[in-house]
Amino acid sequence: MLRLSAMLAACATVAFAADEPPAKLAPHFKPPAELGKDYGTYRSPLKFDDGTDVKNAKDWENRRAEILKYWHTQMGEWPKLLEKPKVELGSKEDRDGVAQHKLKIETAPGRIVEDAYLLIPEGKGPFPAVVVVFYEANTGIGKGKAEFRDFAIQLAKRGFVTLSLGGDPNTYYPNKAECKIQPLSFHAYEAANCHTALSQMPNVDPKRIGVVGHSYGGKWSMFAGALYDKFACVATSDPGIVFDEKRSNVNYWEPWYLGFDPSLKEQRARGIPNEKNPRTGPYKKMMDDKRDLTELHALIAPRPFFVSGGAEDQPERWKSLNHSIAVNKLLGFENRIAMTNRKEHSPNAESNELLYLFFENALKK
Repeated sequence: MLRLSAMLAACATVAFAADEPPAKLAPHFKPPAELGKDYGTYRSPLKFDDGTDVKNAKDWENRRAEILKYWHTQMGEWPKLLEKPKVELGSKEDRDGVAQHKLKIETAPGRIVEDAYLLIPEGKGPFPAVVVVFYEANTGIGKGKAEFRDFAIQLAKRGFVTLSLGGDPNTYYPNKAECKIQPLSFHAYEAANCHTALSQMPNVDPKRIGVVGHSYGGKWSMFAGALYDKFACVATSDPGIVFDEKRSNVNYWEPWYLGFDPSLKEQRARGIPNEKNPRTGPYKKMMDDKRDLTELHALIAPRPFFVSGGAEDQPERWKSLNHSIAVNKLLGFENRIAMTNRKEHSPNAESNELLYLFFENALKK
């Protein structure tokens, strides 16, 4: 992983354009006036576990390591990252100037994912690139059942190499009986290896690779970007960016996300935790310890982080994002955190246009 000094240097050379967002994006880098100084009840990531304040960038380097250690300890340590993931290109299809390849890719030792596509735009590289994650890869290329989730093909048409990756949330590596990694963390590990695969392609700029997903894919992309600091920027579409037991779809407590407990013969039943169906696994420990996803947001700093908020991520989520703004400010960066909002969970043309503009601003300039 990059040390903070290296990450700061990379941000200064790669994504500094995010400090001057274009006019359409600029309003979304600021919380509403009434929420501008509201940090909610979230614990500040700028405090060490012993309560000591983080006062400078050196302190933050140590605090960041402390946060990473806690989360990896709870969720399970990753296997060693693949040095050279296996990639096999299959059938090719021309999509209005975009070369779309069926793809087989190694995402973990002994695991080859065949539900994937590689999309390459016209022109001369090296190109910026984006890993697009969801339940299945067809949605990302615009051949799924739902509209406005075709991030991979739309970004490819805008000049990005994209890798559309599918993944069942109920993935226990290497199997359920021996699983020691929470499924959501394991998917983040898979995305990290996809980053490596892209970075080794001659037509991709390894310093300009981002990650994005919607809903479950949004959880996946947020964890990937937070836990793997080589992603140059991170975007997430309405995953529920904090723990919220009032919202049934913000369901990090489920065994297929963070609630898997290998000591249980039967995992908890689906649904919001209650006395008869209590919290389990690392999620229970995190709640007991009063930890929240604000710490993961902070791990992304100073890389640009974009939340395309819908039903699960309304403007009140700025209370959590304000903590990341504070971390970026400590590190000397502004305009690194943005959020758009819509009423519906599903993306739409307007929200997606701003999402694509975010990537163009963060990775193409």
